[in-house]
Amino acid sequence: MASLRDALAGFGVTWKTMFKRPINDGYPEHKKPTAPRYHGRHQLNRHPDGLEKCIGCELCAWACPADAIYVEAADNTDEERFSPGERYGRVYQINYLRCIGCGLCIEACPTRALTMTNEYEMAADNRAELIWERDQLLAPLEPGMVAPPHAMPPGATEKDYYLGRVSPAGLDAEPDLFVMLDRVKQGKA
Repeated sequence: MASLRDALAGFGVTWKTMFKRPINDGYPEHKKPTAPRYHGRHQLNRHPDGLEKCIGCELCAWACPADAIYVEAADNTDEERFSPGERYGRVYQINYLRCIGCGLCIEACPTRALTMTNEYEMAADNRAELIWERDQLLAPLEPGMVAPPHAMPPGATEKDYYLGRVSPAGLDAEPDLFVMLDRVKQGKA
Protein backbone atom coordinates (compact mmCIF):
# COMPACT_ATOMS: atom_id res chain seq x y z
CA MET A 1 0.00 0.00 0.00
CA ALA A 2 2.86 2.37 0.85
CA SER A 3 4.47 1.84 -2.55
CA LEU A 4 1.21 2.78 -4.34
CA ARG A 5 0.89 5.93 -2.24
CA ASP A 6 4.54 6.85 -3.02
CA ALA A 7 3.97 6.28 -6.71
CA LEU A 8 0.85 8.48 -6.73
CA ALA A 9 2.74 11.22 -4.84
CA GLY A 10 5.46 11.09 -7.49
CA PHE A 11 2.92 11.30 -10.29
CA GLY A 12 1.31 14.24 -8.47
CA VAL A 13 4.54 16.19 -8.60
CA THR A 14 4.85 15.38 -12.28
CA TRP A 15 1.24 16.45 -12.93
CA LYS A 16 1.72 19.78 -11.11
CA THR A 17 4.87 20.73 -13.01
CA MET A 18 3.70 19.47 -16.39
CA PHE A 19 1.71 22.61 -17.17
CA LYS A 20 4.20 25.21 -15.88
CA ARG A 21 6.35 27.25 -18.23
CA PRO A 22 9.85 25.82 -18.70
CA ILE A 23 12.69 27.76 -17.13
CA ASN A 24 15.41 27.86 -19.78
CA ASP A 25 15.91 31.60 -20.34
CA GLY A 26 15.08 31.25 -24.04
CA TYR A 27 18.05 29.05 -24.87
CA PRO A 28 19.00 28.21 -27.66
CA GLU A 29 17.19 31.07 -29.44
CA HIS A 30 18.54 33.69 -27.01
CA LYS A 31 22.02 32.91 -25.73
CA LYS A 32 23.22 34.68 -22.62
CA PRO A 33 26.74 36.09 -22.77
CA THR A 34 29.27 34.21 -20.69
CA ALA A 35 31.61 35.75 -18.15
CA PRO A 36 34.73 37.28 -19.73
CA ARG A 37 37.04 34.65 -18.21
CA TYR A 38 34.75 31.68 -18.90
CA HIS A 39 36.65 28.46 -19.74
CA GLY A 40 35.10 27.16 -22.93
CA ARG A 41 36.57 25.63 -26.07
CA HIS A 42 40.36 25.64 -26.48
CA GLN A 43 42.09 27.61 -29.24
CA LEU A 44 45.61 27.41 -30.64
CA ASN A 45 46.70 30.99 -31.31
CA ARG A 46 48.85 32.45 -34.07
CA HIS A 47 51.47 35.16 -34.29
CA PRO A 48 50.49 38.32 -36.26
CA ASP A 49 52.15 37.04 -39.44
CA GLY A 50 50.26 33.70 -39.33
CA LEU A 51 52.89 31.38 -37.81
CA GLU A 52 51.58 29.19 -35.01
CA LYS A 53 52.52 29.95 -31.41
CA CYS A 54 52.63 26.28 -30.42
CA ILE A 55 56.21 25.01 -30.22
CA GLY A 56 55.28 21.39 -29.46
CA CYS A 57 56.75 21.39 -25.95
CA GLU A 58 53.95 19.12 -24.61
CA LEU A 59 53.73 20.99 -21.29
CA CYS A 60 49.96 21.29 -21.73
CA ALA A 61 49.65 17.51 -22.05
CA TRP A 62 51.78 16.99 -18.93
CA ALA A 63 49.72 19.49 -16.94
CA CYS A 64 46.35 18.00 -17.90
CA PRO A 65 45.00 15.97 -14.94
CA ALA A 66 42.50 14.17 -17.16
CA ASP A 67 45.07 13.15 -19.81
CA ALA A 68 42.86 14.78 -22.45
CA ILE A 69 45.63 16.36 -24.57
CA TYR A 70 47.96 14.58 -26.97
CA VAL A 71 50.82 16.47 -28.65
CA GLU A 72 53.38 15.10 -31.07
CA ALA A 73 56.10 17.54 -32.10
CA ALA A 74 58.06 17.80 -35.34
CA ASP A 75 61.08 19.87 -36.35
CA ASN A 76 60.72 23.08 -38.33
CA THR A 77 62.92 23.47 -41.38
CA ASP A 78 63.79 26.57 -43.37
CA GLU A 79 61.61 25.26 -46.23
CA GLU A 80 58.64 24.38 -44.01
CA ARG A 81 58.30 26.61 -40.95
CA PHE A 82 55.08 26.42 -38.94
CA SER A 83 56.27 28.24 -35.79
CA PRO A 84 59.21 30.51 -34.95
CA GLY A 85 60.82 27.90 -32.68
CA GLU A 86 62.80 24.77 -33.48
CA ARG A 87 59.68 22.60 -33.32
CA TYR A 88 55.93 22.80 -33.79
CA GLY A 89 52.97 20.68 -32.77
CA ARG A 90 52.51 18.41 -35.81
CA VAL A 91 49.76 16.42 -34.06
CA TYR A 92 47.61 18.21 -31.51
CA GLN A 93 44.45 16.61 -30.13
CA ILE A 94 42.10 17.47 -27.29
CA ASN A 95 39.64 14.81 -26.21
CA TYR A 96 36.59 16.72 -24.96
CA LEU A 97 35.14 13.51 -23.54
CA ARG A 98 37.92 13.66 -20.95
CA CYS A 99 38.51 17.42 -20.62
CA ILE A 100 37.28 18.85 -17.31
CA GLY A 101 37.77 22.50 -18.29
CA CYS A 102 40.16 23.24 -15.42
CA GLY A 103 42.50 25.50 -17.42
CA LEU A 104 45.74 23.97 -16.14
CA CYS A 105 46.85 23.46 -19.73
CA ILE A 106 46.65 27.17 -20.53
CA GLU A 107 48.57 28.02 -17.38
CA ALA A 108 51.36 25.60 -18.38
CA CYS A 109 51.80 26.98 -21.92
CA PRO A 110 55.00 29.08 -22.06
CA THR A 111 54.10 30.84 -25.33
CA ARG A 112 50.38 31.55 -24.69
CA ALA A 113 49.67 29.35 -27.68
CA LEU A 114 46.76 27.63 -25.97
CA THR A 115 43.90 29.70 -24.60
CA MET A 116 40.26 29.03 -23.84
CA THR A 117 37.48 30.86 -25.65
CA ASN A 118 33.93 31.64 -24.53
CA GLU A 119 32.42 29.08 -26.90
CA TYR A 120 30.60 26.32 -25.05
CA GLU A 121 28.48 24.52 -27.66
CA MET A 122 30.46 21.40 -28.49
CA ALA A 123 27.81 18.70 -28.53
CA ALA A 124 28.09 15.78 -30.91
CA ASP A 125 26.17 12.59 -31.55
CA ASN A 126 29.21 10.32 -31.67
CA ARG A 127 32.41 10.05 -29.67
CA ALA A 128 34.84 10.57 -32.55
CA GLU A 129 33.58 14.11 -33.19
CA LEU A 130 34.58 15.15 -29.66
CA ILE A 131 38.28 14.53 -30.28
CA TRP A 132 39.35 17.82 -31.83
CA GLU A 133 42.40 17.92 -34.08
CA ARG A 134 44.95 20.69 -34.66
CA ASP A 135 43.15 22.16 -37.69
CA GLN A 136 39.91 22.48 -35.69
CA LEU A 137 41.69 24.14 -32.76
CA LEU A 138 43.79 26.66 -34.72
CA ALA A 139 42.63 30.27 -34.68
CA PRO A 140 41.40 31.44 -38.07
CA LEU A 141 43.72 33.52 -40.23
CA GLU A 142 43.06 37.23 -39.87
CA PRO A 143 43.48 39.72 -42.73
CA GLY A 144 47.18 40.18 -43.51
CA MET A 145 48.22 36.80 -42.14
CA VAL A 146 49.87 34.23 -44.38
CA ALA A 147 49.05 30.56 -43.88
CA PRO A 148 52.03 28.52 -42.70
CA PRO A 149 54.40 27.07 -43.69
CA HIS A 150 56.38 30.20 -44.52
CA ALA A 151 59.68 31.76 -43.53
CA MET A 152 60.18 34.26 -40.74
CA PRO A 153 60.69 37.88 -41.83
CA PRO A 154 64.30 38.63 -42.81
CA GLY A 155 66.46 39.26 -39.75
CA ALA A 156 63.82 38.09 -37.27
CA THR A 157 64.63 35.79 -34.38
CA GLU A 158 62.43 33.72 -32.10
CA LYS A 159 62.76 36.43 -29.47
CA ASP A 160 61.28 39.02 -31.86
CA TYR A 161 58.12 36.92 -32.00
CA TYR A 162 57.89 36.49 -28.25
CA LEU A 163 58.45 40.20 -27.63
CA GLY A 164 55.75 41.16 -30.16
CA ARG A 165 58.12 42.78 -32.67
CA VAL A 166 56.68 40.91 -35.68
CA SER A 167 53.61 42.25 -37.46
CA PRO A 168 51.81 41.08 -40.62
CA ALA A 169 53.96 43.58 -42.56
CA GLY A 170 57.21 42.11 -41.19
CA LEU A 171 59.72 43.04 -38.54
CA ASP A 172 59.27 46.32 -36.64
CA ALA A 173 61.77 48.98 -37.67
CA GLU A 174 62.72 50.16 -34.16
CA PRO A 175 63.36 47.26 -31.76
CA ASP A 176 64.67 47.87 -28.25
CA LEU A 177 68.28 47.38 -27.15
CA PHE A 178 67.80 43.82 -25.87
CA VAL A 179 66.36 42.63 -29.18
CA MET A 180 69.23 44.26 -31.08
CA LEU A 181 71.80 42.57 -28.82
CA ASP A 182 70.07 39.23 -29.28
CA ARG A 183 70.12 39.62 -33.08
CA VAL A 184 73.86 40.42 -32.97
CA LYS A 185 74.46 37.38 -30.75
CA GLN A 186 72.61 35.13 -33.22
CA GLY A 187 74.34 36.72 -36.22
CA LYS A 188 71.12 38.12 -37.69
CA ALA A 189 71.78 41.86 -37.24
